[in-house]
Amino acid sequence: MAKDNISQSLKSPQNLFSVERDFERGGVQPADHIQSIPEYYFSVKLAEVARMNAEGKNVISLGVGAPDKMPSQETIETLCEIAHRPDVHAYQPYSGIPELRKAYADWYKRIYNVDLTTEEVLPLIGSKEGILHISMTFLNFGDSVLVPNPGYPTYKSVSKLLRANVIEYDLLESNGWFPDFDALGKHDLSRVKLMWVNYPNMPTGTNASSELFEKLVTFGKKHNIIICHDNPYSFILNDNPISILSVDGAKDICIELNSLSKSHNMSGWRMGMFASNAQFVKWVLKAKSNIDSGQFRPMQLATVVALQNTREWHNEMNRIYAERRVWAEKIMDLLGCKYDKNQVGLFVWGKLPESVTSGKDFIDNILYKARVFITPGVIFGSNGEGYIRISLGSAIEKMQEAYERVKLLISNY
Repeated sequence: MAKDNISQSLKSPQNLFSVERDFERGGVQPADHIQSIPEYYFSVKLAEVARMNAEGKNVISLGVGAPDKMPSQETIETLCEIAHRPDVHAYQPYSGIPELRKAYADWYKRIYNVDLTTEEVLPLIGSKEGILHISMTFLNFGDSVLVPNPGYPTYKSVSKLLRANVIEYDLLESNGWFPDFDALGKHDLSRVKLMWVNYPNMPTGTNASSELFEKLVTFGKKHNIIICHDNPYSFILNDNPISILSVDGAKDICIELNSLSKSHNMSGWRMGMFASNAQFVKWVLKAKSNIDSGQFRPMQLATVVALQNTREWHNEMNRIYAERRVWAEKIMDLLGCKYDKNQVGLFVWGKLPESVTSGKDFIDNILYKARVFITPGVIFGSNGEGYIRISLGSAIEKMQEAYERVKLLISNY
């Protein structure tokens, strides 16, 4: 059958898990800002997948961008060795140990050719934590935040949690998934304090460029808006990692978050970093020091070792991801999707056939009938409707099996 007719054949089954429950707790209700945001999509959907697996349905998940490989052997050995010491189990400095701050600074010089002092670096419990701390540090009640559509949902939800005014700016395929600076200039920017950007982009896979970063720095300085660049994907299937901080004068107005979750297979470790000028670091540390109590010292010292991984180690990871991307693209082809082969990062982003009217319904049908979980693009914003995202975080055998399941589903119609 024609690919454009696939969506006509995949009819929605009843979702047994979408029953609404209304509990009355003596009139007690959560705060308005909690009611204004949904539970994180993957929190809900992965619980559903877990229930299906408990029923023996053996769902293959191609949804979440979580690497399935281990950190380097040296990283693991360092963690284990140091954890046996009796003097490493106490509270650690809120700003991270000096060895880790220096290792991050050295890493930025070696990889991105960016000079950072240890006062311009702040270790974080993952970059997701950094989104909250930056927002808490710079936003007053009623301030505005520029958030990409499509984009990482946490930019928007954290802004709403802090009762900021969210101004979504469009990222469109027709503009290469880059911000339209002419359109941005037409917004009322008088109360805008922060602008969130993310390149290599999630979910679209669009790569960064020096020209884009220069435009962002100029825009931030012109309007006195802090440009917050989230940069966790620059190592994956990308031959030219760059940082926004490499632009002259960027540290005056820019913040960069980075993370070892994707690039070093350390998502569960929650090791990330914040880099900017020393004053911004001090202000963010005020918020951070009132919320957490530092990170486990053996993990920090093991991260120092991870930051020294060889180029050969990263090349091997990229070889694996390149093999997986072939199968992700095969699944895209089965579904009649169009996609850019120049994408970078941990995902493949594809446009569904025009006959598909609801990406979520389309993906749910594949989940329930083929037992393959793929992410609908609309969860990243309205401009993601009509797109899907496949993660490269599953073993190639799983991706091959997912391909066969989807192929069988389609052949039955």
